Amino acid sequence: MDSPRPNLEKNYLYLLAFVIALSLRFIHLGTLPLTDPEADLALQALHVAQGARPLLGPQPGFVLLTSILFFIFGSTSFLARFLPALAGTSMVFIPWFFRNRLKPQPALILAFALAIDPGLVAASRQAGGTILALTFTLLAWAMWQDERPRWAGLFAGLALLSGTPVWIGLLGLGLAWAIRQGKERRHTTGNDREAGPAPAPKWIAPPKLKAALTYGLAAMLFIGTLFFFAPNGLSAWLASLPLFIQGWWTPSGTTISRMLLALLTYQPLAVGLGLFCLVRGLRQGSRRVIRLSLWLLTSLLLALSYPAHQMTDSTWFLLPLWALASIELARHLHLPLENRKVAVGVFVLALIILAFIWLDLAGLANIPIPSQQATVRLLLLVGSLLLLVVSIILVGMGWSWETAKAGGLWGTVAALVIYTLGVAWGATGLRTPDGFELWEPSARPDQAGLLLQTVNDLSDWSLGHVDAQPVTIVGVDSPALRWLLRGYEVEIAHVIDPTSTPPLVITPPIDDLGLPAAYRGQDFVWRQSPAWNRIGPANFLSWLVLRVTPQDPENIILWARNDLFLDGQESITP
Repeated sequence: MDSPRPNLEKNYLYLLAFVIALSLRFIHLGTLPLTDPEADLALQALHVAQGARPLLGPQPGFVLLTSILFFIFGSTSFLARFLPALAGTSMVFIPWFFRNRLKPQPALILAFALAIDPGLVAASRQAGGTILALTFTLLAWAMWQDERPRWAGLFAGLALLSGTPVWIGLLGLGLAWAIRQGKERRHTTGNDREAGPAPAPKWIAPPKLKAALTYGLAAMLFIGTLFFFAPNGLSAWLASLPLFIQGWWTPSGTTISRMLLALLTYQPLAVGLGLFCLVRGLRQGSRRVIRLSLWLLTSLLLALSYPAHQMTDSTWFLLPLWALASIELARHLHLPLENRKVAVGVFVLALIILAFIWLDLAGLANIPIPSQQATVRLLLLVGSLLLLVVSIILVGMGWSWETAKAGGLWGTVAALVIYTLGVAWGATGLRTPDGFELWEPSARPDQAGLLLQTVNDLSDWSLGHVDAQPVTIVGVDSPALRWLLRGYEVEIAHVIDPTSTPPLVITPPIDDLGLPAAYRGQDFVWRQSPAWNRIGPANFLSWLVLRVTPQDPENIILWARNDLFLDGQESITP
């Protein structure tokens, strides 16, 4: 009667991981304004919801599914990010389907790791198809190995509809599979239980393949055309592959150094444990570790070498990295049978010293370097590290090395888990409103709320309600601005008619509109772009602790015709 209890408790723990993931991805999801890439996709979804047939971009799955939400509930920034947040939250259940391959404890640890990983949190809170491509691909894989071909085909179709983000992930998986097949065929031995290739699963049979293909094609046909309301969705999907290929000679503004810096500063726990597991697994010839290592290395190299890479492309190698880290961490779950109190003491000591080191770094970030105060803090930093090392050595010599290693490891892991939770909260963009995260898009709207409130006030003063006055945008190419003003009648123009007198005009910084009527202008900081190339050793610590970066602002001016103001009710000069 008591045997099912452990599995039931573990299922409850998966639910706890789900709640943590849900909180990190949905808290204030619509607070921050959409960036230009997000707004471009959201505007496409809005136009589809309004019955138009716009030219869809290379992510038709996200656009068409989001248009359903807009049609039912209305267009909001929260709903624009809803599907990625939901997909990112659902990812914590994927390890449950692989618990037999990973083993139950590593699978459960992986679920919590996916819930709090800063990169996955950041990608899940961005409107776009990257996290949909990752989640649907993994769900298709999970359903396929769980002998559910219909669900596998359905999720595979949805993954393909995610467009360009799916191709780099599928290429990494395909290369890893091809390398593994070649390696296992070459090095198969009869007496090595892990080196030989696994026998072909019984469920790979024509009926199962036919069912998967049928459901996959049906998903692409009906979802890809929005049940034939948007037939150009399929053509947009077909265009995503050539666009991905074109990216091999079209570099983006995201540098390799930025991607590597994000990996080291946001996932130090995964990197450390993953490397230990990789080395140990390769030495022991573990087929499970070898397969995950191949997936990790191919995905990492592709993400770094692809010229048009974005930060969100890094999400493809985070899952195998955390899987390796979870396998390694599961080996050290239990404290030693002897000297447990000593091990707990070492754990507490390591946690306190590491917390002091972080506080010392935080203080160092607020003082100039070099200086006398900085020298003192650096000496304290080095002394704290030496104290930690010497304490572990003395415990190992006085009691046992197993006790010292267990206490020191768990103290370090606990400190890094707290650090990961902190940077995961920072990856939401809510911790430091004026700071920048490496996982964020390169530019984001700054005074969008103030600009919209000003436009609303002017419309209300002049016509008695908001969203009434038409707005003309001249010389500002920003989908985020069009999304912000989606409730207004917006006209986009390269130049303005010198004989016209539009009520509200938005332009780049200029001295005068040169129109017949009198206007008043107010400038706004529209976008702030972090200058990552200007971060050096001197100000890196300030970014690491406070997320303070050099910024390049972009201003715009809102011009309002003089008669819109309460004190300017005179007729417009013809």
